[in-house]
Amino acid sequence: MSTTTPAPARALNASRTTATAARVLRQLRHDPRTIALMVLIPCVMLFLLRYVFDGSARTFDNIGASLLGIFPLITMFLVTSIATLRERTSGTLERLLAMPLGKGDLIAGYALAFGALAIVQSALATGLAVWFLGLDVTGSPWLLLLIALLDALLGTALGLFVSAFAASEFQAVQFMPAVIFPQLLLCGLFTPRENMHPALEAISDVLPMSYAVDGMNEVLKHTDMTAAFIRDTAIVAGCALLVLTLGAATLRRRTQ
Repeated sequence: MSTTTPAPARALNASRTTATAARVLRQLRHDPRTIALMVLIPCVMLFLLRYVFDGSARTFDNIGASLLGIFPLITMFLVTSIATLRERTSGTLERLLAMPLGKGDLIAGYALAFGALAIVQSALATGLAVWFLGLDVTGSPWLLLLIALLDALLGTALGLFVSAFAASEFQAVQFMPAVIFPQLLLCGLFTPRENMHPALEAISDVLPMSYAVDGMNEVLKHTDMTAAFIRDTAIVAGCALLVLTLGAATLRRRTQ
């Protein structure tokens, strides 16, 4: 008698997604160093930055809001890519994909788990910057928190996506110069994008981190929610969703 392995379920299922998220959170609970990296490092970086510019508070105001979005994006990218790769190398992903668990359920579960931590991370970093370090923003701190959270979710999505192309944790870290550093240089943090070479400006127009920085700057300069802020947040959220979809499409078992 021959047996056949049931094909993995493909439709996104809420119960399977939340079960996956709960499993990831249980694993992270036993890894305090990873939690510390995700939650505390952006706060530490902002704290150091504030006192690097201790004699020029205005400089901190000008770049602090942008970095409030960039730091969570970078840390979530690193942690998510490495944590997901561990699932591959340990064989956990192999076993999960042999079960009636859709790829969409798996990716959405990871995104939900790391997204929950992103909420904590973004809330702590925003609260520290605005109410303790004295970051002076014209707009609502809640809008600042919103864009910081979307940036952290974008970092999570990018980390999940690149983990599909890495064979080791070292390779996952190597993706950072290719994926993050160009965006960091072209996002408008160091100089306004309109002052760049036209070719670089055109490239920056298609990079999501550019809109993350633009959204932070809108909150920094305007009291109300502007059309540009809505556009920027929509682009960052749309990019995160697109990358998660691509991550589900490229997710595969290492062996058959």
